Amino acid sequence: MRHAPDRFTQAIAAIDRVNMEDPGTEWLDGAPVPRGLAYGRRMTGWVERLNPDASQALRLAARAQHIRRWEIPRDRYPGGRDGYLRWRTHLKRHHARVASEVLADIGYDADTIARVRDLLRKRGVKTDPETQTLEDAACLVFLENGLVDFARKHDSGKVTGILRKTWTKMSEAGRREALQLDLPEAARALVADALA
Repeated sequence: MRHAPDRFTQAIAAIDRVNMEDPGTEWLDGAPVPRGLAYGRRMTGWVERLNPDASQALRLAARAQHIRRWEIPRDRYPGGRDGYLRWRTHLKRHHARVASEVLADIGYDADTIARVRDLLRKRGVKTDPETQTLEDAACLVFLENGLVDFARKHDSGKVTGILRKTWTKMSEAGRREALQLDLPEAARALVADALA
């Protein structure tokens, strides 16, 4: 007789089902998959690498970091820094709300749900080790999987500025991992230039 999967396994599967609804696609492990699913798996991989003893709340937050992101595209907000910050604030609340609903449906307790919500809203970044781990993972996913495409779409000044901001957001552990990434030569040059 097979046992029912535990609550954590059920929650990861439920988050993945939501992420699979993303209409965008990316290549992951040699196959096209929904963008949200690829992102969640990459976040999980980095969180587990940065903190093998990560709590369930942190692992759940990593998987749900971009849950239903496609529902709030950047172009719904004005250009420039102000519009970008408003968009990011809205996204954090959106991800936290959707993740909370998924976890409540699985039967998670209010304290775990509140913790996941706080992590997704980046409460205590730089002071809360788990929030910082989540931030490091997001930065590493960007550097490893998003930098080349971002650099193609933006001028070098903007790319340099974003890389410097990314570096500032990361902990020393995250920066050490970033320096070890196997980036294409062009991306490696961009990082070196930004850090010079």
